[in-house]
Amino acid sequence: MFRFILNTIPRPILIRLSYIARPTLAFFLKGNTFTDPIDNKSFRRFLPYGYGQQRNNVLSPSTLSLERHRLLWLYLQNETDFFKTTSISKLKILHFAPEQAFYKRFKNLKHLDYTTTDLESPLADVKADICNLPFSANTYDIILCNHVLEHIPNHTKAMQELYRVLKPGGMAILQIPQDLNREFTFEDDSITDKEERAKIFGQYDHVRIYGRDYFNKLRSIGFIVNEVDYTANLTKKEIIKYCLANGEIIPVCYKPDALN
Repeated sequence: MFRFILNTIPRPILIRLSYIARPTLAFFLKGNTFTDPIDNKSFRRFLPYGYGQQRNNVLSPSTLSLERHRLLWLYLQNETDFFKTTSISKLKILHFAPEQAFYKRFKNLKHLDYTTTDLESPLADVKADICNLPFSANTYDIILCNHVLEHIPNHTKAMQELYRVLKPGGMAILQIPQDLNREFTFEDDSITDKEERAKIFGQYDHVRIYGRDYFNKLRSIGFIVNEVDYTANLTKKEIIKYCLANGEIIPVCYKPDALN
């Protein structure tokens, strides 16, 4: 059922419908087996998710977060100043394709100057093409662009735009679905069947599956890239409790500071 819904209903409509379904799902799945660290609510099970092959116990009923969202939340919370109000001026944040799990929480942080952007999302403040952004160079302290680049045919141009609008010394977190067993990124435009694309690329609207060369691709744009395996900082019990993907890499990227 979940796979049918994901592959049939357009994502903007899914986002709106989820606001109605989420409270009911969270109520009926209450329990103590798994915990969503974003809101600290616990459930007897999480929901399945996947456009092709379904993954069980990955979608939080309360925030609709997936493994990558919960991992990123823990990283931002424990390893960065994202949630801290120590800065004199507001941190300028640019968030692409804003996830529901984060949107209101980030919007309510008073120390952030928070802007969302996307071509289609109803949560976007600015409707924009990632390959032609309407923002000035060196504008943002932090950019969040997660599971977006795999949708973009010209991802080189998109990466260049992300680099352009990031401030020198700024941080960009650019998560993607990645096969770490694959040395090189794979794409094949001749595969047009939606089911076949979902099977090969993980989702019907993905244009590639990234391999380990993704990090060097970012470096070729100019980014300094830290390949962060944050699950290595957690216990096995925590990884199971939060329903994380063990070994998932967070690409934490920086624009070099001209003064250094």
